[in-house]
Amino acid sequence: MKRLTETFDFRALGRAIKKAREANGITREQLAETLDLAPRHIQSIENEGQHPSFQLFIRLITMFDISADQYIYPNKKGSKSTIHRQIETALDNLSEKELIIIAATIRGIRDAKEQTEE
Repeated sequence: MKRLTETFDFRALGRAIKKAREANGITREQLAETLDLAPRHIQSIENEGQHPSFQLFIRLITMFDISADQYIYPNKKGSKSTIHRQIETALDNLSEKELIIIAATIRGIRDAKEQTEE
């Protein structure tokens, strides 16, 4: 049986970590300091597909609310993507009034989409 590190291409997940880090306004240096690592190590994970330790992997996907399923099982249906999980987290922090605005916005987007498809 092949080891996971021999068969799993970590580059896509590394790019997701980088995108989430940047979306949160965190520099590579800040993240490295938080994790007590060298910035070069973070760069290797994000850009070169270097496999992090299991503990670091868990810290990164938890810190940035990344769903690893979509990268580990790319053909599997039913699991929520990272963007879905991040939107859910953002929605959890909104008031009821703000959620009503978001719901109306979603309805407006759906209505506009339906009109362009006709």
